[in-house]
Amino acid sequence: MADFFIFGLGYAAGFAAARLTQAGWTVAATGANGTLAFDDDAAVRAALARATHVLSSVPPGPDGADPVLAHYGDALGGKWLGYLSSTGVYGDTGGAWVDESAPIGIGRRTARATADSAWLARGARCLRLPGIYGPGRSAFDRLRGGTAHRIALPGQVFSRVHVDDIAGGVIAALGAPPGAYNLADDLPCSQNTVTEEAARLLRWPPPPLQSMEEAGLSPAARAFYAENRRVANGKARRVLGWRPIHPTYREGLRAILAAEAREHHG
Repeated sequence: MADFFIFGLGYAAGFAAARLTQAGWTVAATGANGTLAFDDDAAVRAALARATHVLSSVPPGPDGADPVLAHYGDALGGKWLGYLSSTGVYGDTGGAWVDESAPIGIGRRTARATADSAWLARGARCLRLPGIYGPGRSAFDRLRGGTAHRIALPGQVFSRVHVDDIAGGVIAALGAPPGAYNLADDLPCSQNTVTEEAARLLRWPPPPLQSMEEAGLSPAARAFYAENRRVANGKARRVLGWRPIHPTYREGLRAILAAEAREHHG
């Protein structure tokens, strides 16, 4: 065990940091929940000099330029490198299955694909993530906040991953060779299906079925619904030995509700 450095300690990377700390690692980080400012060059470089492992969850700029590689790429040599990427790099597959052998950079995520490729070229483990959910960021929160939708789009399907399984993927990748790995659960399905299950667990009526126009979705939400793909996780299983703790949205949602109950009664 040694020192771990995380660029961009936000939601997903925060769960990974907690797992690493529990396993005995010393973790330093920039980002919303980190203790270092990204542009504090001296402090960041001092921490990087101590670090044996570096993980980035910092998104690329609009042109695909990666801020971490641009500012600190010269300080990353000889270290284990990890990058939290997105399965959006595959673009729309019309609902077909996609794995790491597929081309990337087709569609709206060209900037992310450019950054993904740059990290791969540096010998990183690029963990490609689909829709992320977990405590505080799930269909329960959207239902309670009145922002949940059921959109009438037959055939719409996508993959997701519980944040606990992202943390597990980071741990599993510590001993893995460089390359791209999809971290997705075992059951791609529509957003409607997840929303309906969350409503059932809360014993609430599901939101009404609406068209895209009736729902008044943002451009980003419309772009999300425009892409359909099923993400295969076979490589992560074979090479990393990774197994999702929450293999489908059903287990994931039940775990979130159970954790909320424990916290409420704790």
